[in-house]
Amino acid sequence: MGADGLQPKPTILVTGGAGYIGSHAVLALEKAGYQVVILDNLVYGHEDLVKQTLQAKLVVGDITDRALLDTLFATYNVAAVMHFAAYIAVGESVTDPAKYYHNNVVGALTLMEAMLAASVKRFVFSSTCAIYGPPKTVPIPEDHPQNPISPYAVSKLMVEKILADFGRAYNFQSVCFRYFNAAGADPDGRLGEDHTPETHLIPLVLFTALGRRESVSIFGTDYPTPDGTCVRDYIHVSDLATAHVLGLEYLLKGGTTEFFNLGNGNGFSVKQVIEIAQKVTGKSIVAIAQDRRPGDPPSLVGGSEKARKVLGWRPQYPNLEDIIAHAWQWHKYRHGNRV
Repeated sequence: MGADGLQPKPTILVTGGAGYIGSHAVLALEKAGYQVVILDNLVYGHEDLVKQTLQAKLVVGDITDRALLDTLFATYNVAAVMHFAAYIAVGESVTDPAKYYHNNVVGALTLMEAMLAASVKRFVFSSTCAIYGPPKTVPIPEDHPQNPISPYAVSKLMVEKILADFGRAYNFQSVCFRYFNAAGADPDGRLGEDHTPETHLIPLVLFTALGRRESVSIFGTDYPTPDGTCVRDYIHVSDLATAHVLGLEYLLKGGTTEFFNLGNGNGFSVKQVIEIAQKVTGKSIVAIAQDRRPGDPPSLVGGSEKARKVLGWRPQYPNLEDIIAHAWQWHKYRHGNRV
């Protein structure tokens, strides 16, 4: 029993917990009273942010290291795993698919096998809406046909299929969250997005506002959308983190394997993102039209009614202006002194 007479909450292992979404999930877990152990190889994660902001124990290592995983499960009484340790650059996955299949698929399988050996059978998985491929209907429901068009997306779908098989064979229960465009930063400014190289639209727009870039590119202005630019569904990273805690608690209460879209259900075009960023920052942002990129669908918007109904999830920051304002606060703190 804890000092308040309540049972202490269990320990959760978070792989990739020093990265963008993973670190926000750790923060949400700690707010909810969980003990957290982070496993991160720090290829893309940030040790300084973990040490400055989080209470979690950081173990530096790789999910493909079975001996390390066995030691972790023997050392800590882990009740469940949240898995964020994946490579996510779609373009790179096309040019170097071996890297993505080894880390994203072999790594996840190694992790699951170590969990089974330790009798840990609850798993929250960071998946992606990219498993659907070009949408046939918008908003995209969870039962939309799955037609991934990049090795990155295929790797995520392969893990989902392995999890479904593990659920049937081993009573290994999981929740898969299929994200749309994660964006924003911790509203209190403690954590945010910091990728190298950066490929996401909102940080690139804000880097332009900061003077770290001369311009931002608009890839395609002739799409069948209201203003001709691609439309995307932006979901606040803190809302994603809250969903992961709800998914974990669903499993801890005996829930069985499920999958959920996580999006706002609202689409914003590239031009709208730039316009709102100019309003938030008070800066002029130069945008240059470029040719379309291969494989970019005109519109990606998700239906998240299932997460709302089953998990009771309610996004707290659905407004794109809030999402960009939180990101702007973060980037000024993190990068403003490098202008």
